[in-house]
Amino acid sequence: MSNSMEWINNNQGLIINYGMNILAAIATLLIGMMIARFISGGFHKVLTKRELDSTIIDFISHMVRYVIIAFVVIAALSRIGVETTSFVAIIGAAGLAVGLALQGSLSNFASGVLIIALRPFRAGEYIEAAGTAGVVESVQIFSTSLTTVDNKYVVVPNSSILGGNIVNYSRKSTRRVDLVIGVSYNADLAKTKAVLEAVVKANPGVLKSPEPQVAVAELADSSVNLIVRPWVRGQDYWPVRFELMEAIKNALDEEGIEIPFPQMDIHMDK
Repeated sequence: MSNSMEWINNNQGLIINYGMNILAAIATLLIGMMIARFISGGFHKVLTKRELDSTIIDFISHMVRYVIIAFVVIAALSRIGVETTSFVAIIGAAGLAVGLALQGSLSNFASGVLIIALRPFRAGEYIEAAGTAGVVESVQIFSTSLTTVDNKYVVVPNSSILGGNIVNYSRKSTRRVDLVIGVSYNADLAKTKAVLEAVVKANPGVLKSPEPQVAVAELADSSVNLIVRPWVRGQDYWPVRFELMEAIKNALDEEGIEIPFPQMDIHMDK
């Protein structure tokens, strides 16, 4: 006990010095975190005022914050006597090892950068990618978050999105509704086409230009298949599609036009 007290008395200056350095390092970390959050928030506000896409805003503000935090950590370590040059070299070597172990994460990061640069989709657009369809909520450093039509929150790795086809249903202002209507071979095709055209033109959501198309598409095994292809505004696609399907069924029934269904005749020999 006496030896410990003697050592403390003999090294008070050293202890105070290290204690001050540790406190300074902690203060550097705390203040640095606050500065990182403040600057990141500043970038977010400035970019928002410039009316940039929210995906770009979120991505850049997150990147700025993480870069500042990295410098803050190095500065804090230098306050407690860690040689930063050698530390950076160690980080570089460790980064290489970690990079090899985390190739998927680095691929997601690179894909996130490309998504921001190429902008195949924006926040608020409805897309289909990596086997998932939904409205884009945000593009983060490693992943993209979507909300599906049944209100599920889905996080998709950026590399999975960029590695396949991306279907953006919201980028164009109009969409074509493709319907295939099968009628009996006994049906009057001219009358059938007239009924389908009347139903399509009666729907207020169908655009007059481009003009809707109704035509015979296929002579199938048990039906004559007609295509019905009206154009609608992107946001009206599903309501108009559902309305047309119901209206077409009712109109064909009223006109006595049969919609055939697959049948099987079984003959039994005694």
